[in-house]
Amino acid sequence: MLQRMVLVLLLAAGAGAMHAQNPRPIQPWPAYAADNAATHFSPLDDINPENAAALSVAWEWATGEQPMQEFGAQPGNFQNTPLMIDNVLYVSTPYNRVAALDAETGKEIWSYDPKAYEDGQPPNGTGFVHRGVAAWRDGAQTRIFLNSRWRLIALDAKTGEPVTSFGANGVVDLTQGLRREVDRKHYTNTSPPVVYKNLVILGNGVGDRLTYKSDPPGDVRAFDARTGKQVWRFNTVPGAGEFGNDTWGKESWKTTGHTNVWAPMSLDQTRGLLYLPVSTPSNDFYGGDRPGANLYGESIVCLDAATGARKWHFQIVHHGLWDYDPASAPALVTMTVNGRRVDAVVQLTKQGFAFVFDRVTGRPIWPIEERPVPPSDVAGESAWPTQPFPTRPAAFSPQGLSLDDAFDVTPELRAQAQAEMKKYRMGPLYTPPSVDGAFMNPGVIGGANWGGSAFDAQTGRLYIKTSIQPALARIRPSDRTASNPRASEVDAAFIGAIGGGTFTPTPPAGYTGTGRMGGLPLVKPPYGELVAIDLGRGDIVWRVPFGDTASVRSHPLLSNFTLPVRLGAAGAPGVIVTKSGLVIGGGGDSALNIFDKTSGKEIARFPLPRRSSGTPMTYRARAGRQFIVMATGSGANASLVAWVLPRAD
Repeated sequence: MLQRMVLVLLLAAGAGAMHAQNPRPIQPWPAYAADNAATHFSPLDDINPENAAALSVAWEWATGEQPMQEFGAQPGNFQNTPLMIDNVLYVSTPYNRVAALDAETGKEIWSYDPKAYEDGQPPNGTGFVHRGVAAWRDGAQTRIFLNSRWRLIALDAKTGEPVTSFGANGVVDLTQGLRREVDRKHYTNTSPPVVYKNLVILGNGVGDRLTYKSDPPGDVRAFDARTGKQVWRFNTVPGAGEFGNDTWGKESWKTTGHTNVWAPMSLDQTRGLLYLPVSTPSNDFYGGDRPGANLYGESIVCLDAATGARKWHFQIVHHGLWDYDPASAPALVTMTVNGRRVDAVVQLTKQGFAFVFDRVTGRPIWPIEERPVPPSDVAGESAWPTQPFPTRPAAFSPQGLSLDDAFDVTPELRAQAQAEMKKYRMGPLYTPPSVDGAFMNPGVIGGANWGGSAFDAQTGRLYIKTSIQPALARIRPSDRTASNPRASEVDAAFIGAIGGGTFTPTPPAGYTGTGRMGGLPLVKPPYGELVAIDLGRGDIVWRVPFGDTASVRSHPLLSNFTLPVRLGAAGAPGVIVTKSGLVIGGGGDSALNIFDKTSGKEIARFPLPRRSSGTPMTYRARAGRQFIVMATGSGANASLVAWVLPRAD
């Protein structure tokens, strides 16, 4: 009897030791935004409000990419959010290289270089950036899909080698199967595909500032994950006989490009519904050559993921003139409104709105009103007379610009900022671009951008990192002279030019300070905020400054003044939310910022030697520790950084 008791105790002790060695199971991050619903939510609670301040850097992995003068290529911002599957991170770099890293140590396992730089610098507004890859699993087989410029590439997840049975030796030429022939060098990709069953679905990126007849269309397409065969195509500019074709005057549907889905997409896996955030037609700031509402430009579109058939759509901006394309994946949420559970979809916008719809029917959860907006005085332009305004939630970012918004640390600086602002047109949201220049607020990065939102089903709250950075839109004549190598391609009579947003301060008399006298923002802080919205009520619960802007805080003219503790930071990356009660992000700040999801209180801030450039992710590795990982920096100074708590032992 005594021997049996000893044996039982020994077995129990052994089980306890095994549990201590690996106390909790692995928790992956299998999709770009945590899941195909784009929730950016993690069920982990190892890192929580009580211990988050104890985080430290576990490892860093540098991209090692350099400018390549022989191709005229230069790596841009490191905007990636990795996947974590089977204790391996899958990362894509600005040059579109894919690397597999050990999730515990950051050690590189393999890498694949598609040599995207050999086609030269992409002619878009972002340069070389890439935000992520997608994974497809079939039993024990896992493929990593990379959309690199004009190619879709299937890689073996174990080796990093192209899967030769897919396409032509692992590669599909994405310029084949479009509505028309395009120049490969004008076609690109920056956001990852989405995977539905055995389909890989993706849009494309184009050169926003390169406008000419028959530039690349924004066709969204699905490819067989095994073979690479194109299965379906959805025309974002409707062709002859298709719904919406009559919204393109002057038969502009035949030649207008863009109207693409460059942002991530989202997917209701159970219902097989795909949600597209469709961008602006060309040109972003002038629509004289495309009169009409221009469906499906600047719309959320719901498709049958298996066939590409349209289920419903809602146009967020009619006849876009502001580059206000929806820049993030629509978030699929389940919310309670007036006691009724609703499966909904939330589309954030650069202009600071959250449009909320029934996920299946497309009916707005709250009324959306068509309201008059200012007309255009640009020759040949016919701005749409109204735009849709959601009645709830309220705008999460300031809209429109007036002299009251001017930088106001001192009366002198306020007067100088206002003097600069008076040179140009100011007004409410949707004040159209002008020849002399008109302010846009929010500017072209938002509001919200590709970082999107984070949704916490526990509280029903949506968390948004927003930017407050006005832009100045000028319309100038196209360069049709012989000195322009693309003069023959120019289609629009006018081309938008973006600038402004800062002023150069004049030092006061007798100023003897040293240092660079750089520009200051035209508007007062904050320049970025974290906003929490109760989706069930459609109310903003709290808003707090997010991050800091070093160029303002260190400006020599401000050294003797007390500035806010946080000035806020403008930037496109977003945040994630965890079960434990944390909202985590970089958001363009030179730090990792952690907030309490209930109150918005800043819990911890970990400075970085470079700006954050990607939306973070988190996972629990096989050994049982939770990591937070975020991309930082750009060009040759780009690094993936991982944080972890001290070991319990």
